Amino acid sequence: MADWRTIRHCAVTGGVPRRSLMAALVVGSILNLINQGDALLSGGRIHWLKLALTYLVPYFVTTYGAVSFRIEAAERAVGRPPD
Repeated sequence: MADWRTIRHCAVTGGVPRRSLMAALVVGSILNLINQGDALLSGGRIHWLKLALTYLVPYFVTTYGAVSFRIEAAERAVGRPPD
């Protein structure tokens, strides 16, 4: 298992934040329209916590996927057998 320094490095380099942000904007916008579309379009009450989480969750999921892929690829490159 990788240490926190390696995880943090993988999460903030190599275009990961940009790609995660783009995915979060697309997926979060679609999910917000599905979940709160009626409130957004009619001027109704918006649940701000739901709105924020709907963007944050795809961001973190995309980042997690990229980081786990990079760490696994690095471990394979040095010949460490997969867990």
